[in-house]
Amino acid sequence: MSTSRGLGTDFDRWLGKMFRKGPFTALIVLVRIAEPRVEPLRSSFVHVVGDEIDWGDIVLMLRGAGVNWDGAAFFPTREAGGLVPDELAGTRLRELESALREDRLTLNKGAFFDAWGRNLQVQEA
Repeated sequence: MSTSRGLGTDFDRWLGKMFRKGPFTALIVLVRIAEPRVEPLRSSFVHVVGDEIDWGDIVLMLRGAGVNWDGAAFFPTREAGGLVPDELAGTRLRELESALREDRLTLNKGAFFDAWGRNLQVQEA
């Protein structure tokens, strides 16, 4: 998060806080919100090696998923030295996908944001 861009979004503040602890790998889940339902659409992971990006940059990156989404949840994960090897990140992503199929409240265990980068939370129906 560049300080020259101002305070930014909830996401920008979260990223700055997370990166102060060093590089990490983020598991990402895009969702559609059609109350009272939250439907996972796509998932992936990225290695975060700097905090120079902001929510606008993330939105541009997530357009590559090819779906219209209403929310994005980020689950930071680290290994010794920071980044998680791709194979392990893939395994953790599959575990996360399985947990989400069982319980959508799992989204609250990550950092969950709407399309404008504002914090979200799933509520029990």
